[in-house]
Amino acid sequence: MPHVIHASSVAGSPGDRSHDLHYPSWLTAQGLRALFELMKPGVTRLVMVTAACGALAAPRAVDWSRLMLGLIGTVLVVGSANALNMYLERDVDALMSRTASRPLPSGRVSPALALRFGLLLGALSLPLLTFGVSPVSGLLAALALVVYVAVYTPLKRVTDYALHIGAVPGAMPPLIGYTAVTGELGIEGLLLFAILLVWQLPHFGAITVFRREEYARAGLKVVAVQRGVGGARRFIVWHSLLLLGVSLLPTVLGRVGWGYFIVAAVSGLAFVAYASFGARTQPTAQWARRLFFLSMPYLVVLYVALVAWL
Repeated sequence: MPHVIHASSVAGSPGDRSHDLHYPSWLTAQGLRALFELMKPGVTRLVMVTAACGALAAPRAVDWSRLMLGLIGTVLVVGSANALNMYLERDVDALMSRTASRPLPSGRVSPALALRFGLLLGALSLPLLTFGVSPVSGLLAALALVVYVAVYTPLKRVTDYALHIGAVPGAMPPLIGYTAVTGELGIEGLLLFAILLVWQLPHFGAITVFRREEYARAGLKVVAVQRGVGGARRFIVWHSLLLLGVSLLPTVLGRVGWGYFIVAAVSGLAFVAYASFGARTQPTAQWARRLFFLSMPYLVVLYVALVAWL
């Protein structure tokens, strides 16, 4: 296990400007890179795919300039949520090997700077989406930001049902992309929202299995910690089945053709099969890790197929 920086060494008061003197300047290539890491660029890339699919699913001609503003605003609001999440969870991140190298616990960014950076991104993104794209897009982004930072983040220390709450803001990007084109909610955007909402449950349930000991040590009440590995496996299987059902709704509701239905059914059944039986043929941690990574191309296949057959 790598060296752990104790919470007291990273939890300086946001208002204590002298505390910043213990940290490297952000006005360097390394400092700017650390700030960029606060936005979780890996997560943001997948978010951009889902937001773009939401825009392409809209039943109207795309205003590309407004869509670009919408995508920029989405990147900024997601970055704000991620930076503020890292600020609030810097003590927890220092206790887990997968997060100990993040900018705050590693000492590359001060808590005060991370807080200001997160708030700045939020202050830029919400007016941009509200007045430059559409009021609905701005409202959805504001709702996602508040729920993710003020509800989901602290709730992770209390109950594993935080995952269900966190899935709501996590599923907002396709709706933001959709409303960037239409200016209003619509069935296509809501279907993309529903698929992404449910997809997050087995996806993040899997990571709690192969990172169970780290989450337990950090005091986070995630699925595998609260329900045990067996309970987490059942959680993943049931929500994989639910995801399969939700993924077929676009055709059932008559919004998209049978080509999509076939793709969704075949890929969904394969995912359910691996979720249900994969752990019987390989170590549990290995199964959970593979399921976690397989879920990402599965989501992309669903989204691309849905847009292609609309």
